[in-house]
Amino acid sequence: MSAFLFDRLHNGLGRVLDLRQAQHGITASNIAHASTPGYRARYIPFDQILARAVGKGSQLELSRTDRRHVLSPGADPENPEVVEIDPPPWAADQNSVDPEREAVRMTENSLMYDAVSTGLSRRIAMLRYAASDGRQA
Repeated sequence: MSAFLFDRLHNGLGRVLDLRQAQHGITASNIAHASTPGYRARYIPFDQILARAVGKGSQLELSRTDRRHVLSPGADPENPEVVEIDPPPWAADQNSVDPEREAVRMTENSLMYDAVSTGLSRRIAMLRYAASDGRQA
């Protein structure tokens, strides 16, 4: 039933929300460790994951025909591909967190989360409208 009502786009947008939520946690952790010696900032490379998802990546994607199959890297929202940032050569404590970059990443991530969330809400509102034969519920 859910496959009938919710298409690949709907399910994909749900996975994007999961990844954006994971990125929020990673960015918050980066900010919290801004003064921890040796800490390496991390992020989820959305551009690479999205390129692979729409078939523009250079790698051949595997299809998952059974729930027991292993997902390709970055495809699992619960265990996304995470990239570590090397510290700049001038960082005496070998910490790679740049608070300004992290603030920008947090803002961008929040905006993208809100945009996807709004899109999903509108899709659900259209389903609700269609299910009620056009009457306001």
